[in-house]
Amino acid sequence: MLKIGEFSKLSRVSIRMLRHYDEIGLLKPFEIDPFTGYRYYHEDQLPIVGRISELKDMGFGLAAIGEMLLFYQDKEMLERYLSLKEAELQEAYDKMGQRLRLLKTAKKRLRKDCNAMKYNVTLKTLPERYVASVRMTIPAYDQEGLLWSALVSETAPLNLVPDDPCYCSVIFYDGEYKECNVDVEAQKTVKGQYPDTEHVKFKTMPPVTFASATYQGPYSQITEVNIAVAQWVRDNGYDYDGPAFNIYHVSPHETSNPDEFVTEICYPVKKK
Repeated sequence: MLKIGEFSKLSRVSIRMLRHYDEIGLLKPFEIDPFTGYRYYHEDQLPIVGRISELKDMGFGLAAIGEMLLFYQDKEMLERYLSLKEAELQEAYDKMGQRLRLLKTAKKRLRKDCNAMKYNVTLKTLPERYVASVRMTIPAYDQEGLLWSALVSETAPLNLVPDDPCYCSVIFYDGEYKECNVDVEAQKTVKGQYPDTEHVKFKTMPPVTFASATYQGPYSQITEVNIAVAQWVRDNGYDYDGPAFNIYHVSPHETSNPDEFVTEICYPVKKK
């Protein structure tokens, strides 16, 4: 058997941590001398403490590790736990990647000339148009792909003829920013007449006058563009007159590079 100091050196786990493992029942000493209180460990416990260290390095908490040690030889159960942790870490990794991209974008903006940060806001009118549309409540704003997927898949047999120009847009019906359950409608302008499908409805949209700003770059810039449009609306004596919408001139459908996206932010307005 090994004294606690020897076991600590061989396992590369501190004596303090070994005592903590003992206190919480994760790894008990093989034997404790009743007179001296010295802790002794068996060589066969080295693989166990190795598993604990390995699982800690993967991000598992000690409570979860205690559960996993009970079925460590059950490969199917162990793989289930590892897969859940993998999904959790992947989500955290994706969020961290998004934060890093936002930081890099902010640094790039700081290096640019101030004039380059101004967005050109103009007043426009979309004429009456015939559209294929899908309106759904989706989990979050970044799930717009659900709408476009339904539109594309259900209209594939109809051989839609795009209008010229063809506008692909999304209307946001909620009167506020929502963290979940977002009421959104995707529209594509088309020529001809077509029957409705399960989710796709064909309809004629009335003309709409709106203040808009077009920019190139990732969707993370939208807040800045919104501010520019809001200032224009205020300074030019207009009121908002309907749900906001985006027109996607270059979208993820055309490029996977967010720096190449071209988006037009649109707010229907009327003169005060």
